[in-house]
Amino acid sequence: MIKRILISTAIGGLMISAGLAQSTGGDPKFAATQSSDQWVFSKFKGTDVIGPNEEAIGGVNDLLFEKNGKILAVVVGVGGFLGLGQKSVAIDMSAFRIVPAATGDTRAPVTGNNDPTNIKLKVAWTKDQLQQAPDFQYFKPPSESASNGARPTTTGMGQQPRSSPPAPPPQ
Repeated sequence: MIKRILISTAIGGLMISAGLAQSTGGDPKFAATQSSDQWVFSKFKGTDVIGPNEEAIGGVNDLLFEKNGKILAVVVGVGGFLGLGQKSVAIDMSAFRIVPAATGDTRAPVTGNNDPTNIKLKVAWTKDQLQQAPDFQYFKPPSESASNGARPTTTGMGQQPRSSPPAPPPQ
């Protein structure tokens, strides 16, 4: 009997301590403002990427990060014209050097010269070298029917042809 009470007490204590650890596991972390050495993704997306000779390479399309928030790579759209023929290349964040937006292509309008978040990202590779880099592939979850080997069920009816055009609406 005493053994049963001790085990129940121990299990109850573990459950309570686990619940308390979850509820008081740390103070929430909030950022109230953006500092001059931080970027927000809405401004970071589309940022120009330039090569070693200041030539335009592409722009930031996306970020690849782990569940814990660590940024693994910046996905850059390389080549193409107006998005057609563009290739996505995921480049490690450490490969970028941050330079002022006034650097590089002088044809682009330069605004906000006093804005330290107005930047370009510089890499050591040329556009041709990045065209040879592996194409980044986004994760595509397997379809439900492919994962269990089952085929989707259908009625076998398919789309039925109409015998005559629909009547016009009454006026």
